[in-house]
Amino acid sequence: MQAAIPFPPLSPEIVSISILGFEFALRWYALAYIVGILIGWRLAVAAVRRPALWRDERPPMSAEEVEQFLTWLILGIILGGRLGYVLFYQPAYYAAHPFEVLRIWEGGMAFHGGLLGVIAAMVGFCLTRRAPVWPTADMLALATPPGLLLGRLANFVNAELWGRPTELPWGVIFPGDAAQACGQPLGELCARHPSQLYEAGLEGLLLGAVLLWLAFARGALKRPGLVAGVFLTGYALARFLVEFVRQPDAQFVTPDNPLGLAWHVGGWGLTMGQMLSLPMLLLGAALILRARRTR
Repeated sequence: MQAAIPFPPLSPEIVSISILGFEFALRWYALAYIVGILIGWRLAVAAVRRPALWRDERPPMSAEEVEQFLTWLILGIILGGRLGYVLFYQPAYYAAHPFEVLRIWEGGMAFHGGLLGVIAAMVGFCLTRRAPVWPTADMLALATPPGLLLGRLANFVNAELWGRPTELPWGVIFPGDAAQACGQPLGELCARHPSQLYEAGLEGLLLGAVLLWLAFARGALKRPGLVAGVFLTGYALARFLVEFVRQPDAQFVTPDNPLGLAWHVGGWGLTMGQMLSLPMLLLGAALILRARRTR
């Protein structure tokens, strides 16, 4: 058997209590959402409290309005993330079981759906408060990577969204179905790419560091749409690359399509994550070009 790393003894639950026969648990995934939103909020507040960072020294909103914006964002993240998962990844199942769409606590969230929900919330808030859209989008982009970092780490703790089989020495033997033999001699467990950690490093740490540097050290917020464009482009490229080693959702894998491609012609194709990332890449590139042409 090739060298591999056993999955550490981690539990998805931080603490669990029983009250009157009902089980209540605080999970790492929920905590990741909460802490990610709080860190993003503080980053946004830190940015709007520095007028010199913005074009004409005019932030898109006040620190108090950022706090009011949080309610809109939370609704956008939850509703968009859930509906995105339902429509992009399992439409047939939820069409047959419509009441299960509301069972968010059982899991099933999609980043691209959450992004659409956040965009809808942002546009609605900007229209009602007459806030400028592109600077607000820059503020949101700056605040997003911490949540992505913590969310992907929570995916790893939950032993979900693991990668394809690998013989690399840092392959991880995840528990459950992921550990079942997949091409190895009988009895050997399957080591897989820790794709959650790849995404945490690329989408969270690296992309977040680049955006902070651009915003606070390079004056990128003076060009409306530039930070948002870099975020969309950076996330799309990171996700597109990681999809090559990330195990696709089970509903896409068939005997005729073992790679789980959502679209394919012959031996070529794209996963659902790659297909959803392409519009992000195009929009991000367009925003960067537009911002660089702005005096």
